[in-house]
Amino acid sequence: MIIVTAASGQLGRLVIAELLKRVPSEQIVAAVRDPGKAADLADQGVLVRHADYNDPASLDQAFEGASKVLLISSNDLGNRVPQHRNVIDAAARAGVSLLAYTSVLHADTSALGLAAEHRATEDAVRAAGVPYSLLRNGWYVENYTGALGGAIAHGALAGSAGEGRIAAAARADYAQAAAVVLTSAAPVEKIYELAGDVGFTLAELAAEVSRQTGKDIPYHNLPPQDYLGMLLQVGLPAPLAELVADADAQAAKGALSDDSKVLSKLIGRPTISLADAVKAAL
Repeated sequence: MIIVTAASGQLGRLVIAELLKRVPSEQIVAAVRDPGKAADLADQGVLVRHADYNDPASLDQAFEGASKVLLISSNDLGNRVPQHRNVIDAAARAGVSLLAYTSVLHADTSALGLAAEHRATEDAVRAAGVPYSLLRNGWYVENYTGALGGAIAHGALAGSAGEGRIAAAARADYAQAAAVVLTSAAPVEKIYELAGDVGFTLAELAAEVSRQTGKDIPYHNLPPQDYLGMLLQVGLPAPLAELVADADAQAAKGALSDDSKVLSKLIGRPTISLADAVKAAL
């Protein structure tokens, strides 16, 4: 049985959809904090089980009969490591044949502020004594295209990534990669550095938005502290605003760049193009 944690989230739902193309629904467990939010998954024949990262007993029950577990990282910034350890320990108690974890691109060397929790989790995965695979996901293109409405409304795209290239891919690309690893008959790699095929700068993103909308949407590169202030001003919670601002600042130094094409090789197709990502968002 394949267990997907946080299965009712944006990435988790896409992973479930990809798994349904590959294995019978009764072999898939959607482990979720609120089963009521996964009724549509149950309607597709997926087993829905309660699982709370903060409740080890619920994880043991959810992982009953598990052969493989995908740990999708928590979004509870600052509290993720103990939560992840609970999931890792439960997977080890279940004796799984594979524990996969959605980490961050180049987690071992990344200067991203969010990388520290991923590194600590990776260490816990390695120490668990079970076969594992680290899915080091690069940036989601939706992190940028999801905010295009505001950019168009204000007539400019703001950030602080400078000329840094961002090898982003779609959530659907990363979800397919996870499903491939979870259902692979061949041995899986211990580490996958996953990123989009072709990186882009935020100026190039703005230019593509301008092309598709027929409006002049320039890119305004701000000092990191000014960008952080802007994010706070528009209502982002402080931890999230700090994460976003830090990501741009580190992207300017190459932290979100990667040209290995490991992701497209794994899924057997090109990752989403910048043009298609903007078209989908618009």
